[in-house]
Amino acid sequence: MNINATLLGEFIALFALIMGAVCYYLGRRKTQTPVLAGLLGVALSIIPPLGLVYLVVLVLKKDVVSTSAAVSG
Repeated sequence: MNINATLLGEFIALFALIMGAVCYYLGRRKTQTPVLAGLLGVALSIIPPLGLVYLVVLVLKKDVVSTSAAVSG
């Protein structure tokens, strides 16, 4: 079975964009720097297992308490 390099590249690029968006969304709740979390998700998604491991780490991380929630709560 032959693997088409173009199709593999398109899959990795699409996977990286999706993972970047998901990591950014989780990074808004779980970190102080959501842009860095998103960029790290994109970079690690070039090798898909590393991207999935990073996503699991973000999911399992505790939420960061925001300053507005701390003041009002």
